[in-house]
Parts: sequence; structure tokens; C-alpha cells
Amino acid sequence: MALGKIDVETPKYEVITTTADYEIRKYPAAVIAEVTYDPADYKSNKDGGIFILADYIGVYGEAQNVRPEPIAMTAPVVTKSRGEMITMGFILPSKYSTAEDAPQPLDERVMIRGEDAKKYAVVRFSGVARENVVAEKVKKLRACLERDGYKIAGDFVLGRYNPPFTLPPLRTNEVIIPIV
Repeated sequence: MALGKIDVETPKYEVITTTADYEIRKYPAAVIAEVTYDPADYKSNKDGGIFILADYIGVYGEAQNVRPEPIAMTAPVVTKSRGEMITMGFILPSKYSTAEDAPQPLDERVMIRGEDAKKYAVVRFSGVARENVVAEKVKKLRACLERDGYKIAGDFVLGRYNPPFTLPPLRTNEVIIPIV
């Protein structure tokens, strides 16, 4: 993955529309394991929650879930911010069709939830997903959606497909905004 190859399961989706600025995609229902945290609890590391989720799926040894069942890593890792708090999520493999199918976490900070099928506007970009870069992508995507008559149905999420040691020009990132 250091060379940018994505060799884990990714969500399947249908491309509804492609423009020069973005894609409109329809995603099926999914199951997400997520944790909400204050980066201050992780020495201001905005990605501190990844360690909690990695324990849940078994990256560092025995999976920290009630079965204990190792869960395959998928991409993207999704994050969203609300004030000082960050929510990071792993989209679980498609074999878990409902939240009840997924192994329940031992760590009470990890929440398992189902996400209904939805339409999203997506813009893909490479490089490091720095806050200023992401903010500019969100601003441009929102303007394009407004221009084209789409109704935004929620906050954006950032999807990152590669581990942090991937060379920046080879990284795949997406800004994802739900629409109706």
C-alpha cells in the first residue's frame, strides 16, 4: 500500500452522474464501527481514534470484540468533526449486512451502527488530507452542488483509503457529502 494500491474491500456503489467537478454515487446500506473522541486525549492527534478501532478488529492481536472475531480492514477510514470532537469510522466488510451481524465491541467507546442506502456527492483527490485542503474541497463541492440544484442532506465526511506511510502523491482521499 506504500505505492497507493488499495487492496482491501471498499464499498460498492453505483455512479449516477459524473461531472468535471464531482460524482454522484448511490451506496448500499452498510455497517460502521465508530468512535467519537477528543484529540486532546491523544496528544492532539486527530487520528487517535484509529487505535481503538484497530483493537476492535484485531490489528494488534486478538480482536477486542465479544466473539473474538478478527475483522478484515476495509477502506476508506471515514472521519467527521463536530466542534472539538472527532468521529472516526471503519466501514465493516460487506458480510455484515446489519449492525446485529457484527461482533459487539468489548470497548464501550466503539459503537456499531447501520447506515441506510444513500446518495452522496464525492470529490476525489490525492496527497495529504490537511485541514486547509479538505476545507477548500468541501467549499468547492458545496458550491458546485448548489449551482447544479442538489440539496445537501448533512455534513461532509472525509474518506481516506491509504495508510499514513503511503507516499502522499499516491494517496486516495475523498470528500463525501450526502444529498437528496
